[in-house]
Amino acid sequence: QVQLVESGGGSVQAGGSLRLSCAVSVVSSSSNSVGWFRQAPGKEREGVAAIYNGDGRTNYADSVKGRFTISQDKAKSTVYLQMNSLKPEDTAMYYCAAGYFGTPLNKNNYKYWGQGTQVTVSS
Repeated sequence: QVQLVESGGGSVQAGGSLRLSCAVSVVSSSSNSVGWFRQAPGKEREGVAAIYNGDGRTNYADSVKGRFTISQDKAKSTVYLQMNSLKPEDTAMYYCAAGYFGTPLNKNNYKYWGQGTQVTVSS
């Protein structure tokens, strides 16, 4: 069983930064990646970024390339999402998930999910 707990969400003004953390309790043989996804009210959940556990390869949605950075600290079993130059359209509930790395980001490849952390960006 894999458990994921997100933290670090909050409210910021446009142009600001936040760093989200995802603490992963167990590394499962049924997953090789941790990804970040987000869901705004009335919209489908979409992929934001993912990292391959093995060699640290990353994958980003076009909408966040150059602004967001995903990274991992294996010693702490934690994956981070550094979000810079935030925009109001980044406002959403952000979830981390464990699953299989692939391109493009596909939520259907991720089996284990956290409860989410809210990010609100005001203009």
